[in-house]
Amino acid sequence: MATTNPLEHVPSLAADLDRVEGELLRAVETDNKLLEQIAAHLISAGGKRVRPGFCITAAAAASTDFAPAEHDVIMGAIAVELVHQGSLYHDDVMDSAETRRTVESVNSKWGNQQAILAGDFLLGRASEIAASLGTEVAGLLASTISQLCDGQIRELEYVYNVDRTEESYLKSIDGKTASLLAAATRIGGIVGGLDRDRIDALTVFGRSYGLAFQIVDDILDLTATDEELGKPAGNDMIEGVYTLPVIRAMAHGEVGSDLRRLLGRPIDTTARDEARELVRQSGALQSAHADARRHANQATDALLPMADSAGGSALKAAADHLVERVERLVL
Repeated sequence: MATTNPLEHVPSLAADLDRVEGELLRAVETDNKLLEQIAAHLISAGGKRVRPGFCITAAAAASTDFAPAEHDVIMGAIAVELVHQGSLYHDDVMDSAETRRTVESVNSKWGNQQAILAGDFLLGRASEIAASLGTEVAGLLASTISQLCDGQIRELEYVYNVDRTEESYLKSIDGKTASLLAAATRIGGIVGGLDRDRIDALTVFGRSYGLAFQIVDDILDLTATDEELGKPAGNDMIEGVYTLPVIRAMAHGEVGSDLRRLLGRPIDTTARDEARELVRQSGALQSAHADARRHANQATDALLPMADSAGGSALKAAADHLVERVERLVL
């Protein structure tokens, strides 16, 4: 169930993202050619570039129409994407992933140590660029990197733990997913020279969008097929990562007791399918669906003060696209 870029309709974005691609490759240039090759590996593999797109579009949230993004806006987008890229290198090491974006993962191709160091290199480059954009952007990006680490640690802390709480889950996805989208829109507002009210509203949009997006992904992991997802369905439960629908299902009477007895340890695909069915029976999918809709609506509402701007209307269209995606879920 691959998703399209939610901002693909923005008229000037394709050209701006072409500039992003070139600047990304320039950002990882170094006289250490092996390091440059490793650091450029996933950049060259492509991607939707959602976070740079949000940054660039947010910068136009006080404009009546779109124009080519200023250089500082492009560099803000680069800084955000480099943080995202670096986190993927680290994620693949932790997951022992063999592929990423249809290509061999860095850890599989060069080894875990090289992947970790290249990920650190990307975070370092992102920090350098952020520093060139001013102390506020530098501080924001540093804080976001800390939040990414916090969110991931919170997830690892509760692997195979049937007592994981909703609070732990929400703090985890706020750190590992929503914080970077919030940073993308906030940095766009800052480098775009927007007023503080718009910058704060864009931050709310990015965070709310990220929370909704992650909850939708977690629902799909339990409801979609392998073919729709492009990866094994129910894989979170196999890996011991219990997301919002599973946490709520485990608190649901008799069904919850059966589910708790099944989980709490590594399971095979037969147990996974049984667990998915128990989650369906509990009504937890519908409950999580309501939360995703609420966060998506909050993202839309945050943009009301700038609905007449080019960037605001484009981001609202992206939020509306997410709301539609929520409503299309088959539970």
